[in-house]
Amino acid sequence: MTTTNPEVVQGAEDVAHAVEAGMPQLDFSTFPNQIFWLVVTLVVIYLVLTRVALPRIGSILAERKGVITNDLAAAEELKQKAVDAERAYNEALAKARTEAAKIVAQAKAEIQADLNAATAEADVAIQAKAKESEGRIAEIRDGAADAVTAVARDTARELVVALGGQVDARSIAGAVNARVRGKA
Repeated sequence: MTTTNPEVVQGAEDVAHAVEAGMPQLDFSTFPNQIFWLVVTLVVIYLVLTRVALPRIGSILAERKGVITNDLAAAEELKQKAVDAERAYNEALAKARTEAAKIVAQAKAEIQADLNAATAEADVAIQAKAKESEGRIAEIRDGAADAVTAVARDTARELVVALGGQVDARSIAGAVNARVRGKA
């Protein structure tokens, strides 16, 4: 047996009626009600946006803008400090180069003075050695000349004796001395 529930039957009739009528959003008889609720919904959304969401977004944007502005100012300040530091570095480098050039020039002058003094001392020592050597050479030359003269006298005496002549020491000495001086 089949029993029917009156509520189920009513629900089925409502569904059938809805299917016949089409989509309720397109039913012109419900447009005023739909427009009312649309306006209410839009007003609520507008109020929520203007009272809650947009002030928060605005404060976040303002905070970001402030942070960006502060960061740009800090960056500009740091850039200026970097430029000042670079300028100070370049000035210090130029001063250091100038000081180094002065030190090098002073060291060169000291080295040149030491070199000049050493050269002067060496020249004096060389001149002293040269005079000493000249004196020794003169002594040797004189000694050699005396030795040559003595050898020449002895040789002349021996030759005169070997040739069978009479040895006269004065005449041999005079002849040898004249020859040594280059007069004979």
